[in-house]
Amino acid sequence: MRSRQLQKSLMNNQPYYLLVLLVGLLLGCNSPDPIVDSESEQASTKTLTKVTLQLNWFPEAEHGGYYAAALHGFFEEEGLEVEILPGGPNSPVIQQLVSSQAEFVVGNADQVLTSRAKDSEAVALFAPLQNSPRCIMVHEAAGIKSLADLKNMTLGMSAGRAFALYMQKHLSMENVTLVGYPGSPAVFVNDETFGQQAYVFSEPFVATKLGAKPLALMVSDIGYNPYTSLLITTQQRIDTDNELVQKMIRASKKGWIQYLKNSEETNQHIHSLNEEMGLDILAYGAKVLQDLCLPDSASQEHLGAMNLQRWTDLRDQLIEIELIDSSVDPAAAFLK
Repeated sequence: MRSRQLQKSLMNNQPYYLLVLLVGLLLGCNSPDPIVDSESEQASTKTLTKVTLQLNWFPEAEHGGYYAAALHGFFEEEGLEVEILPGGPNSPVIQQLVSSQAEFVVGNADQVLTSRAKDSEAVALFAPLQNSPRCIMVHEAAGIKSLADLKNMTLGMSAGRAFALYMQKHLSMENVTLVGYPGSPAVFVNDETFGQQAYVFSEPFVATKLGAKPLALMVSDIGYNPYTSLLITTQQRIDTDNELVQKMIRASKKGWIQYLKNSEETNQHIHSLNEEMGLDILAYGAKVLQDLCLPDSASQEHLGAMNLQRWTDLRDQLIEIELIDSSVDPAAAFLK
């Protein structure tokens, strides 16, 4: 009743009624919208810094942490929009880095040192794989139990690569015929006198599925063990935009921790990008990576860490096989 009386009273005094109505409308326009979250709106309109990450190979498990960082929003949390570009055979990642075709690349520690011998100023930022996955795959039936036993066989590998030169320097390899890396286990499966270079979480799994019984002999067992799948940039970028570099490192580390914890969703994404990487081989790869990324049950806090002694040992090995000289400073090759 009171509301009807008030409405009638206002209508009888139209100027006053119109004033009240106008004030109400103005207050309504200026009042906060309870549905809009101002923080979410700001986050959604936040400008992300676009950068490119160039891979050294086609998308696979060795890149899992970087893809996890993108898929789970860790790059975006750091204000980054990262475009991950696939690589391939002999992908020239260092050249792409120094020519500014990519702000960051993925590669191995020996690539960093050999490129620095040519004044690349490449710098390793983060080392997810503490132990190299590089191996030589042979048949169990061949009776070869270690790399020192390699003899009377054909070996498919990239003869000019640092690991291959180191093997030839330190192993007798009696009556071993070197041929080019075949790119797949197809030749291996059909010839028990054939061995080939491989990554322990990749080719041996494929060969097993094809009916072979491979044995993976780790190159690290003879002392050649460079950090692998490194996040790399240039010294110039560190000097001019260290904040960007630190953001990439933080997001990449979160991505690798996530991938080692639960790789399933990321593996599905990698499979969508590279159908040759089946979900079964990706799951196997993620499992093998646990010990390569966190050897001796290391804590996640130490994931990606590097030390000067490892870099110095690698520098000395590369000098021994005459790929670089003593002018290359190992301390300048990685971010402490």
